[in-house]
Amino acid sequence: MTGLRLTWVQPEDLLGHELQQAAQDGRSPAAIATRWKNAGGPPAPVRAGASPQPASRYLRLLAEDLLDELADLPSRSAHREPTELDRIKALCPDWPTARGSAAPEAAADPAALEAAWLGRAVGCLLGKPVEKLPLTAIRQLAQTAGNWPLNTYFTARGVPDDLLRAHPWNRRSAHTSLAENIDGMPEDDDLNFPLLNLLLLQRHGPGFTTGDVAALWLDELPAGRVFTAERVAYRNLLSGIEPPRTARHRNPFREWIGALIRADVHGWTHPGDPAAAAEQAYRDATLTHTANGVYAAMFVAAVIAEAATGAHDIHHCLRTGLTVVPEQSRLAGAIRHALRLAAEERDFDRIVDALHTTYADHHWVHALPNTALLTAALTHADGDFTASVCRAVSGGWDTDSNGATAGSIAGLLAGSPRALPDRWTAPLKNRLATSVADFDGIGFDALAHLTHREIRRS
Repeated sequence: MTGLRLTWVQPEDLLGHELQQAAQDGRSPAAIATRWKNAGGPPAPVRAGASPQPASRYLRLLAEDLLDELADLPSRSAHREPTELDRIKALCPDWPTARGSAAPEAAADPAALEAAWLGRAVGCLLGKPVEKLPLTAIRQLAQTAGNWPLNTYFTARGVPDDLLRAHPWNRRSAHTSLAENIDGMPEDDDLNFPLLNLLLLQRHGPGFTTGDVAALWLDELPAGRVFTAERVAYRNLLSGIEPPRTARHRNPFREWIGALIRADVHGWTHPGDPAAAAEQAYRDATLTHTANGVYAAMFVAAVIAEAATGAHDIHHCLRTGLTVVPEQSRLAGAIRHALRLAAEERDFDRIVDALHTTYADHHWVHALPNTALLTAALTHADGDFTASVCRAVSGGWDTDSNGATAGSIAGLLAGSPRALPDRWTAPLKNRLATSVADFDGIGFDALAHLTHREIRRS
């Protein structure tokens, strides 16, 4: 009988990731890293959520102790990368003025919201089969199928067998997300979380608390449908740990991309009010994330809120998003770097190569490289829907999540489902699969109307 290797929660797997996190956020983990290595501890799994072999009882206990020791180390970046909202605002000199009821809600009509939901699904679906694959594999698989520069869904047709064996598609996604297999939008966490946040607003309104988010997850979200920081926070809740400590306790993924992928609904329901959207995203994000992981969610919520007015281009929206990110933070630096690259370089592949060089020491799910890539893709595409999702996915890393967020923003800017090319939307058949209760099989038009209803409550 093969033992269960539960991903994203086992101490011996978390320790390597926490050592990387410590080095990146300004702590000094070298002595602890040496103790772990000398004891025979494994490095962090490169792409999977668990190492292939179970650790000894001694190593597991040691990993737990070292995780706690790492948490106590002082960080040199703490003063410029806080997690408390009042301190975040103090470090954002251009924090947008809250507009409240004066926000132009009529601009975010159901048609624009339907395009945003569809765009999120399209981008996610495009990225699903190549999630976890290295950049070179993504390029080779698309090139051999005659789909490079990327312009439509991935396919196995025409791809040599030896290349497919060397770089197999994501095993959970190929049977539902390759062009020849698509039959509606399959389940994905990048769509489950917007559904949950829509449910959150239906039950609690815009004044929800982080505790409300936690309770909703426990009621409605199967544990097997959460990953990385979300799975650790879920485990922490079941251990009796309350928010916001759920985001910090033995959670090396707290600056990864998970909170960002939950931010869309907060932006969609606050058209023209990026400050309110960012604060709502903050209350959601702090269940699972800290510092740059929280900023990434606030950034996307603010970008979407500005895009939802229908009055601004993508460049203005991205600049607005940057106003809710502490200007000396690593995330702000990553966004500014991406904006510069996209403005200076016409060849997007070269931009991607530069980003991969810059963030070679970051995990493929970390918020910094993925937010930088998202920003570069949206900027370089100049608002075009197909270019936005294809650039986001072709850049690698967390392909389905980046494609989803790029599609959400570009779809919203497009303003109507009719503005999205039929080759992208027709295979979705206006049908979304999910394990979130009461939403399985729902249409994107219905989701748009439910989302629009929540704008009036904000």
